[in-house]
Amino acid sequence: MTELAAVKAALKSQAVETPSWAYGNSGTRFKVFAQAGVPRDPHEKLDDAAKVHEFTGVAPTVALHIPWDKVDDYAALAKYAEERGLRLGAINSNTFQDDDYKLGSICHPDAAVRRKAVDHLLECVDIMDATGSTDLKLWFADGTNYPGQDDVRERQDRLAEGLAEVYARLGEGQRMLLEYKFFEPAFYTTDVPDWGTAYAHCLKLGPKAQVVVDTGHHAPGTNIEFIVATLLREQKLGGFDFNSRFYADDDLMVGAADPFQLFRIMYEVVRGGGFGSGSGVAFMLDQCHNIEAKIPAIIRSVMNVQEATAKALLVDRGALAAAQRDGDVLGANAVLMDAYNTDVRPLLREVREEMGLDAEPLAAYARCGWAEKIVAERVGGRQAGWGA
Repeated sequence: MTELAAVKAALKSQAVETPSWAYGNSGTRFKVFAQAGVPRDPHEKLDDAAKVHEFTGVAPTVALHIPWDKVDDYAALAKYAEERGLRLGAINSNTFQDDDYKLGSICHPDAAVRRKAVDHLLECVDIMDATGSTDLKLWFADGTNYPGQDDVRERQDRLAEGLAEVYARLGEGQRMLLEYKFFEPAFYTTDVPDWGTAYAHCLKLGPKAQVVVDTGHHAPGTNIEFIVATLLREQKLGGFDFNSRFYADDDLMVGAADPFQLFRIMYEVVRGGGFGSGSGVAFMLDQCHNIEAKIPAIIRSVMNVQEATAKALLVDRGALAAAQRDGDVLGANAVLMDAYNTDVRPLLREVREEMGLDAEPLAAYARCGWAEKIVAERVGGRQAGWGA
């Protein structure tokens, strides 16, 4: 197989999971903006996700968020997804939208609240059993606003105790992905603020616990690719939540703020053995599209990941290694920049055509009439969004 053929084969095998909540209404802490045609239930979210997969060919799974995607029969929901060429992916827990969690959930000082939170996480594992999902994704808003509000060390003990109970419930082939965020909504301390804290808990829990890197959950200037390289080296990188940020939140399309950073991250993924179906590293979007149309924004995000991946695959690793061994600082940098500056859009158009897809996913979606259809048909009922 030629080098170009190998790159094409790798791109055809790529899989990017889309989030159910990205298809619903969302906004900022100030306002949620409603859009016409937004899904009203998890089934309609899957209908929209099927369109993303239809036109990109690399979005075969959809993450659920509980209780936003709560249904009476999860096995039936999985079958509904299968009938549309999809599978249900990660199950995301929600321990941040209940009044009881004002002072935290799994780290709360009240044992009764902690019990409620852990029971919800165990319910999510039950849902994994019913849907065939393998990943339980955990993000905790837990933290404190003021010095002295709670015992920082005891909160870590509570976190470890709750995670251990959930970890023990995981079945064969299931795993726990622990996410981190450096601040918000807590303003003084966050109980899982960084990759080191997440890594320490996962290391103690065992091989079924891994860290998930949300690309928008870091302070400005953080070297995310170093974090990725280190977690891959330790075999503790479970996956990504891809998005982008300029300031304090992370609901923009992946690559919007710094496409060069996305390329650098993807190079470390490829170089560290984190790309491919056997790597165990999940590529997931975690985005809320507040002012842009939902489905086109998700298609564009998938394409952004594809483009960064293609550039990472084109890095001449032999030439790079030689320059690094020789201490050729400028030469090594030039190898990376040559790959980054390559226009990979013609290559990806070829890949899509070889997959039997339209070469231009966004244009193909615009022509298909789905946007007009859902606006006309999804009238009445309650639109899905935060909390639904």
